[in-house]
Amino acid sequence: MTHHRSLRPAIRNVSRRAFLAGAGAGSLVLSVGLPAWSQEKKFAAAGMPNGLREDVKLFVAIADDGTVTVVCHRSEMGQGIRTSLPLVVADELEADWAKVKVAQAPGDETRFGNQDTDGSRSMRHHFMTLRRMGAAARAMLVQAAATGWGVPADQVEAVNHELVHRASNRKIGYGAVAKAAAALPVPASVKLKDPAQFRYIGKGQIGLIDGMDITTGRAGFGIDARRDGMLYAVVARPPVYGGKVASFDAAEAMKVKGVLKVVTLDSTPPPSEFGPLGGVAVVASNTWAAIKGREALKITWDNGGNAKYSSDSYKAMLEAAVRKPGKVVRDQGNVDAAMASAARRIEAEYYVPHLAHATIEPAAAVVQIRDGACEAWACVQSPEAAKVRLFKFLGIPADKVTVNVTLLGGGFGRKSKPDFVVEAGLLSKAMNGAPVKVTWTREDDLQNSPLHTVTMQRLEAGLDASGKVVAWRHRSAFPSILSLFAPNVKLPFAIELGMGLVNLPFDIPNIRAETPEAEAHARIGWFRAVANIQHAFAIQSFVTEIAQALGKDPKDYLLELIGPPRKINPTSVGDGWNHGEDPALYPIDTGRLRGVVEAVARGANWGRTLPKGRGLGIAAHYSFVSYLAVVAEVQADDRGGISVPRIDIAIDCGPQINPERIRSQLEGAVIMGMSNAMLSEITFKDGRVVQSNFDGYEVARMDSAPREVHVHLVPATDYTLPLGGVGEPGVPPVAPALANAIAAATGKRIRQLPMRRQLAG
Repeated sequence: MTHHRSLRPAIRNVSRRAFLAGAGAGSLVLSVGLPAWSQEKKFAAAGMPNGLREDVKLFVAIADDGTVTVVCHRSEMGQGIRTSLPLVVADELEADWAKVKVAQAPGDETRFGNQDTDGSRSMRHHFMTLRRMGAAARAMLVQAAATGWGVPADQVEAVNHELVHRASNRKIGYGAVAKAAAALPVPASVKLKDPAQFRYIGKGQIGLIDGMDITTGRAGFGIDARRDGMLYAVVARPPVYGGKVASFDAAEAMKVKGVLKVVTLDSTPPPSEFGPLGGVAVVASNTWAAIKGREALKITWDNGGNAKYSSDSYKAMLEAAVRKPGKVVRDQGNVDAAMASAARRIEAEYYVPHLAHATIEPAAAVVQIRDGACEAWACVQSPEAAKVRLFKFLGIPADKVTVNVTLLGGGFGRKSKPDFVVEAGLLSKAMNGAPVKVTWTREDDLQNSPLHTVTMQRLEAGLDASGKVVAWRHRSAFPSILSLFAPNVKLPFAIELGMGLVNLPFDIPNIRAETPEAEAHARIGWFRAVANIQHAFAIQSFVTEIAQALGKDPKDYLLELIGPPRKINPTSVGDGWNHGEDPALYPIDTGRLRGVVEAVARGANWGRTLPKGRGLGIAAHYSFVSYLAVVAEVQADDRGGISVPRIDIAIDCGPQINPERIRSQLEGAVIMGMSNAMLSEITFKDGRVVQSNFDGYEVARMDSAPREVHVHLVPATDYTLPLGGVGEPGVPPVAPALANAIAAATGKRIRQLPMRRQLAG
């Protein structure tokens, strides 16, 4: 039998008609609408746009040669979802993984349900649906074989891509009965496997289904998309958010060999949502000519109202804001009275700058308009969002717009915003419908993409005579993501508040959280882990600061603040969001938070004697309905430099569907968390981003990465329990663990990111 990796084609997008035809005559094709799992209605998927429905329409095909094709309706950006989702179907189907292929769904939420790949929710929202779909296909195959043999169905079982009747020692392959199975009705109810029977789920033995293609260069990413007769374009966008072209001269650009046309694009004024920034586009016969033509443009910009935005002055404004009362978003007990009577007060302020997604593949899209229809090929996290915006900006009916999803060379939230797809659409229209590829350069990516917000926080703790925290006040000031969608937004909204601010799970009688006003002067977008990044950094750094001030072990003191195991209803602490999940299914479980702290401490051998210049730091955080803890070990040299010999990370995400991918995502989260903490920063001067490439916006390289990363998975084997997220929650605890380790190694407390400027000397 041919090894399964040799069967991997480049990503294939299929319409329903093409998919059904492609399965071939004599095949089983399921467009499964099955009764919902008893708890699925309570999941956030039910509330998502076009989200989980009673008739979940995911597709499974079994061809007459036995090949199983599973349609994946989520975007693959390194997290392994094109492997993990089909893996669940294949397990319940009792399929031979070597005979499983994957076809990528185009953007069509009417048929596929919500396709927005963000929020660390793809698996947790669809696990049971996928299981039922695989089980339904298995049941139909069993019934078809039983009917053919003239035996009861309960005497036939599916075993590794075959139907087996043990009493007569008969076997038959899936493909041979696919046609007969297709004629049967979809069962109204299905029997799922006992977890003890799982072959793939929870085993962690399946590599990426696209792994061979990716490593050999055969895989197709957005930047690789090609169409016959394709033209190439880059765009000179306003350097200041909200700016527009005042005048331009394209004469020299048109002299560049290969340049075909210079096109102006209208700006989308703030709040720009996912609209294009506008500017001047150069369309050419190749990307290099387009870039050189752009360099030759002479443009005068009207920089608009954000031309005075400066990181230094804005930071000073945020500092002043957090030193005064803000809007109260959680008020438990009487903080003022408890602070006034406290035997001791500890205060600290923490700063996190703007961060860029800096995906290894910058934004890229191809759009072609012909015969009154529009078709796109793009590295998008939300194909439906791209489809809707193409309809909006081009005026082409939505049912005439097709968005094909390529592999994504990283996403992290940037590629949920399809402004770059709209640019390609507008330029195709300007070029009489010819296919046009828009490519963002690294400079475009860093200087014009939406950014993670900038934040200043002030924390105050009041302690009684015994050192117990009796009052906690947390002020967090940052421009909100909501500013991308609505005017005059100066305060965060529920989603951001529920990312570590109002849902602090500490056993403290008096807690107040406040949000001072902060106006946005740049495009603010969601970023891997979003507001959890800044809140975890401040809170978990502050915990260790208090512990050190009291002469207590930071791990023990963190557990003391978390308090005894208990389940907290998120709404009781002001979190009206809870990642969209039902609080009854997803309470904040301090026992599980304690569990990851203890697990990571054991794994890292917390408390061991370290040589001079070495230190351990610990941090924990609840996000995306999962529980994470990190221990960082750092080594300080005589010149003040820092290296990281080891990082341990523990997760309790409930049942682990694909442990291999969980480990990989957490290892990646450690590297990204290190980049955020130690190196990365976007700053503004006169409204413009200062950094233009990786020489200014630094990310972790081989020599700065930890020498060892140890992942500890807290076991959970009850597969009926709700799942937690995995893709994002590993990032937030990394920065505070590093800051705490540096303080332990050097005695120097760092409260501002990135840390690199504060280490030497």
